[in-house]
Amino acid sequence: MFQNLKNAVIAAIMAGVIIAPVFGLQILRRGQETYLQPEWDYILGGMAIIFVIQLLRPLFIRRKSGDAPRWRLPAISDKGRQRAVLVLVLFALVWPFFTGRAQVDIATLVLIYIMLGLGLNIVVGFAGLLDLGFVGFYAVGAYTYALLFHWAGWGFWQALPLAGLMSAFFGFILGFPVLRLRGDYLAIVTLGFGEIIRLMLINLYGLTGGPDGISGIPKPSFFGYQLVRRSTDGTPTFHEMMGWTFNSQDVVIYLYLMALCLALVTLFVSSRVIRMPIGRAWEALREDEIACRSLGLNPTTIKLSAFTMGAMFAGFGGAFFAARQGLVNPESFTFIESALILAIVVLGGMGSQVGVILAAILLTVVPEIAREFAQYRMLIFGLVMVVMMVWRPQGLLPVKRPHVEMES
Repeated sequence: MFQNLKNAVIAAIMAGVIIAPVFGLQILRRGQETYLQPEWDYILGGMAIIFVIQLLRPLFIRRKSGDAPRWRLPAISDKGRQRAVLVLVLFALVWPFFTGRAQVDIATLVLIYIMLGLGLNIVVGFAGLLDLGFVGFYAVGAYTYALLFHWAGWGFWQALPLAGLMSAFFGFILGFPVLRLRGDYLAIVTLGFGEIIRLMLINLYGLTGGPDGISGIPKPSFFGYQLVRRSTDGTPTFHEMMGWTFNSQDVVIYLYLMALCLALVTLFVSSRVIRMPIGRAWEALREDEIACRSLGLNPTTIKLSAFTMGAMFAGFGGAFFAARQGLVNPESFTFIESALILAIVVLGGMGSQVGVILAAILLTVVPEIAREFAQYRMLIFGLVMVVMMVWRPQGLLPVKRPHVEMES
């Protein structure tokens, strides 16, 4: 106990030394004089948080390789887990009708990142292929819907399948150059792919609108009925058909429910696929490619299938993003988006679908809550990732792999 207390005090002091220059000193200017004003609340608060975390750390980690943690969550049966999922889904369906517009809008953004995280989890978590250009598939899906509307007048539901297919096609094409690559080299190639897509969107001004992008993208309709105040083609709107007064809150709720359905479909399909032979092949490739090849599996097909399926979900998320925003431009698909999606997968636990969902909620909701720290968002984000990699490198909710123990 004394050693734990000593370590906690040392960690708090080191945190104070790190926090003080960044958060603890505010530059003020009066007339021609500039001086520094210490912000002791930030310094002492950060030290207190690190002290408590370090003091409680032994309760959650293993001391030795064979020892169990001193504290663990109670085990939940499969039936109890299914009931919990059902309750959460019902709560998610009812919740937007009892909250404000801002909260529903943030929840819709969370669901988009859940779709993207689950898609990248197939590539990184299951197949073990480090992809730093995942935002490129996201952009392909968004621009597919935008271009189909702009040049052909297609609606959202017409363009959604093609957006997924186009992103899957680009994922298939990307798979060929990286068949012989792994590790850092694979990451560099995928990073270059994401930047190539963004630069193409900027330079193809006549087709994509260049840096200005494409605007005026319509929201999805409900069985052909538009959710707008006045119809653009003279047909009755959804509110006129129902006899309701138009309310913009209804559109926000509709987009949220649509994002929830897409996220649930993504979760259902990905959870089923990983239990199929192709899912087991992804895991075999991740663990050892040479052993995978020796078992008669074809690494080429396995890699291509992982890139293709992961990109398809990104395309669906991109098409919905374009419909939600009403406009798309290349600045929405920078490298920082790829880094954020990868951070969701790593923070939640590679291969863990529940962990990806939890990490997407944390990394999206917490910055919105702490808006006063908006200028320090990326700094805090980096510190959190460093702490996680040191304290819990397997992620918040690491996946539990089935295993069999033989009695000696």
